[in-house]
Amino acid sequence: MSTYTMSAPLPALFIGHGTPMNALEHNRYTAAWSTLAKTLPRPKAILVISAHWYTEGTAVTAMKQPATIHDFAGFPESLFAVQYPGPGSPELAARIGELLAPIEVYQESEQWGLDHGSWEILVQMYPDADIPVVQLSIDAAKPAQWHYSVGQKLAALRKEGVLILGSGNVVHNLSAIRWQAEGSDPYPWAVSFEQYVAANIASRQQPHPLTQALERQEGKLSNPSAEHFLPLLYILGTWDQSENISIPIQGIELASLSMMSVLIGG
Repeated sequence: MSTYTMSAPLPALFIGHGTPMNALEHNRYTAAWSTLAKTLPRPKAILVISAHWYTEGTAVTAMKQPATIHDFAGFPESLFAVQYPGPGSPELAARIGELLAPIEVYQESEQWGLDHGSWEILVQMYPDADIPVVQLSIDAAKPAQWHYSVGQKLAALRKEGVLILGSGNVVHNLSAIRWQAEGSDPYPWAVSFEQYVAANIASRQQPHPLTQALERQEGKLSNPSAEHFLPLLYILGTWDQSENISIPIQGIELASLSMMSVLIGG
């Protein structure tokens, strides 16, 4: 992928992806995703940091045609039938390796593809599947500040026409979900943590306070494991501390699943 400079950086976006059924459903969240795609500048390529590629080390998809991975169980057959046949971009994968040096970035060309953290959003935002998509894995062994610093290194891509998209959930506690009580009130700790994140996304303090958010008691309850929260830190790392930051979508579903999204720029 040849690089070029835009007159203004492309926005960066974190989306709370919720359950895989959002690939098929039409609700206020998926409607907002679709609206974002229509209002944001069209990207030349998309880089997704998905909670569902949680690895040892750092990897990037480098195939020309990534597979659609159905990395879940217990959902309707109609969900397993969903395909997202968008192209990949070995050139963008190589560029990511350059930007992240000296971090060793493994160029994955066979064993992965687009997991549901990517395609359940993309089928709603870019249903024509005509924009190259690359995924970057999340190194499970690294601390929160490290992930934020990787976002800082990736920020250059925003001036090269790449939409950097984090996919996870600010609150993600599956063991506490009330599956049979749709519309039930969220747990107080989930509300408290979502509000804390919202109040601190635009902090100019360094280290960024959200790199320490999972050390809070409500952070531990909201995220028993870190992988769904960490994609937000990559997106915050791309912020130049002067652009607008907004929360276009907010809400907690099933009592312990935050759908908050964060937009930088735009």
